[in-house]
Amino acid sequence: MAIKTGLGRGDSFTFADVFAGCGGLSLGLVNAGWKGRFAIEKNPDAFNTLSTNLVRDKRGKKRFDWPAWLPQSAVSTKQFLDSYGAHLEEMKGEITLLAGGPPCQGFSLAGRRTQSDPRNALTDDYISIVKVLQPRFLLIENVKGFTLQFKKNASTTSDNGPYSEQVKQRLELAGYKVFSGLVDLSLFGVPQSRKRFILIAIKDDDIALKKLCGKSPIDLLLAYRKRFLSYKGLTYDKAISVKDAIGDLETHGGILIPCTDSPYKAYEQVNYEKTSFRSPFIELMRKNSNIAPNSLRLPKHAETTRQQFQLIMATCTAGRTISDSDRKRLGLKKHALTPLKSSSPSATITTLPDDMIHYSESRILTARENARLQTFPDSFQFQGPYTTGGPNRKNNCPRYTQIGNAVPPLFAEAVGRVLKQLAS
Repeated sequence: MAIKTGLGRGDSFTFADVFAGCGGLSLGLVNAGWKGRFAIEKNPDAFNTLSTNLVRDKRGKKRFDWPAWLPQSAVSTKQFLDSYGAHLEEMKGEITLLAGGPPCQGFSLAGRRTQSDPRNALTDDYISIVKVLQPRFLLIENVKGFTLQFKKNASTTSDNGPYSEQVKQRLELAGYKVFSGLVDLSLFGVPQSRKRFILIAIKDDDIALKKLCGKSPIDLLLAYRKRFLSYKGLTYDKAISVKDAIGDLETHGGILIPCTDSPYKAYEQVNYEKTSFRSPFIELMRKNSNIAPNSLRLPKHAETTRQQFQLIMATCTAGRTISDSDRKRLGLKKHALTPLKSSSPSATITTLPDDMIHYSESRILTARENARLQTFPDSFQFQGPYTTGGPNRKNNCPRYTQIGNAVPPLFAEAVGRVLKQLAS
């Protein structure tokens, strides 16, 4: 099945976003021509970012047709089901696509991968919403660890199977044909090494299944990628490098000015209007951004930290996570740290700002540079504090965390276009 690039916009293709975060998946879907109905996100800062950019958009673009019965505020899936279940019942059959994956931390290879992690149980809420709304399509994105066994952290022997298989079985019982696979997001113009588990489900009796002709929607997505990247003005035969993604935001040779969105004095940022380096990807990110974006604040490192970064950049292999032997040689306690390589995609963007070192400057990346690597356009404005330390870290969702947890909008748009063609 051929996928069109210039798909028209129509309100008949509606979606709801569950565990929506700051709105990366929603942004990609609306860019693909979908109309949002509502989004569920429990963290106020993340919801404020989504709402500012996609719900209360001051630029006049109405991307969500928000129901009057649902407050435009942060809410957990449990609160949503408990408080608005009756209203949700009335929306049965109105939502074309239910999107959004449960929080990934309980499955991440970087974490403890504990079967009993309460975040894993949020999948139950997702499936409950599925059963009530009965959307035609489902879309879940999660980390690679979603497909792996819990092994030693499983609570029982029966819990030892991949959680993705448990989800698949439950969705099949709910009346859906389920397709899934691992996708390298760098194939879709995302300038980082980021492999993700993608699940697409279609109702058993939906006409879209006939359009597949025995193929998987993921097969269609992979077949569509060259056409999509060409449509976006990006190369499809080579991954986008980190320099081609953020080279215009370097401080070397640039002009530094006081940071415009930091509550703390003495922070600086690069003068966005005065930078000269450009690439097709950067032009795409700068499109429709007439003023400097927020989140450009440069980190303030101690001199000892800068010297350590310089030593790492000089003696460790660029583009690879520092080896155990190098960590021991350098006296580093941090488990995962990657000095970036300018000519290659970045390492996977995480929620921790100090997981990577800039490819040519002895510093970590800015929140905006991380957002670029996640393919958020410069017109997208993040809300809330930059970081949160101490005991509040697990409960808060500052900008770096919002960005690291997000689905890259560029990839989400490609998926959205394929699903919209199937839904037509």
